[in-house]
Amino acid sequence: MNYKTLIYLTIFIGISFSFQKSNKLPEGFVYVSSLIPDLDVELRYYTTHNFVGDTIDGYHANQLILTKGTAEKLKRVQEELQEQNLCLKVYDGYRPQKAVNHFIRWARDLNDTLNKSEFYPEVKKRNLFNSGYIASRSGHSRGSTVDLTIIDGQTGEPLDMGSPYDFFGHESWVTHESLTEIQKKNRQLLQTVMLKHNFRSYAKEWWHFTLRWESYPKTYFDFDVE
Repeated sequence: MNYKTLIYLTIFIGISFSFQKSNKLPEGFVYVSSLIPDLDVELRYYTTHNFVGDTIDGYHANQLILTKGTAEKLKRVQEELQEQNLCLKVYDGYRPQKAVNHFIRWARDLNDTLNKSEFYPEVKKRNLFNSGYIASRSGHSRGSTVDLTIIDGQTGEPLDMGSPYDFFGHESWVTHESLTEIQKKNRQLLQTVMLKHNFRSYAKEWWHFTLRWESYPKTYFDFDVE
């Protein structure tokens, strides 16, 4: 082996090692695609289509990360829905604390209302924390919470749930009454199948579920999504 070859090999090994190291997850976490390869994932905070209107700190890839136990339960939900020609679509999973901090900074800037008409038309921005729509610490950062909906297995279109994902308002409350029968039926289907597999819901967000007996009930992580 000549000198140049040795140098190139050393650089390659160094790059490979750095890549593996940067993508190594904490113990107990998994890339969900390794367990559910056909899962539809659209991490909204990796995009600009969210209530902030910008890519959120800590999101560097459209990679869904969860604790292993949560991913295993989610796989069971997916398999049950597929028997009805339906599938899951996930909008968020593990969320770094730095992303939550980004939300906090955004919320303090009362003049930044770029996406108010789409995501919080009836709620004043200064009330988003008091109303329970944003928190200084999120269950998502513990790795066992997911935001999701159900989609048609053939078309990929989300079922009509009566409000969009991340809509801050009464329309998103699980028990909101002013819904069509189809919307009520779709929400009930989502609630029922998630509850069956040991997920508990959040009353103000029909899309939000946390695994019961989660792996890290008191630990808030801050590694990047990449």
